[in-house]
Amino acid sequence: GAPAAPHNVTVFLCHSSSDKSSVRELDARLKADGFVPWLDERDILPGEDWERAIRTAVKKSDVVLVCLSKSSVSKVGFLQREIKSVLDAAEEQPEGAIFIVPVKLESCEVPERLARWQWLNYFEDDAHDRLLASLRKRAAQLIAR
Repeated sequence: GAPAAPHNVTVFLCHSSSDKSSVRELDARLKADGFVPWLDERDILPGEDWERAIRTAVKKSDVVLVCLSKSSVSKVGFLQREIKSVLDAAEEQPEGAIFIVPVKLESCEVPERLARWQWLNYFEDDAHDRLLASLRKRAAQLIAR
């Protein structure tokens, strides 16, 4: 059988609003697999300062999935703002930690600032299993810390 789901590994879902439906699906699958995804529409409360909420959530997350699509990659504000806090948080991670995983929701360019990390073509058949392998590896890194 598959290894037990890692306990309480938090997964920040960085995405553009245009990709909401695919990201909601990913969110549901991760929950079913025993992870703790962070999704803005559920986890930011009415009245909260959302930029601050996102910065805090990114800092506290164990892994950040940066969901990419043709439309998000061409959107100026989204990548600039959210990815900046993600890259800042990545700087504080130990060498070799799996922290940022660029997830292509469809065939698209990976922005230069994310290109040093191996991305995942989430639209391919075994993609979810590959994602789980990364998340489990991250869980093992966290336990070993």
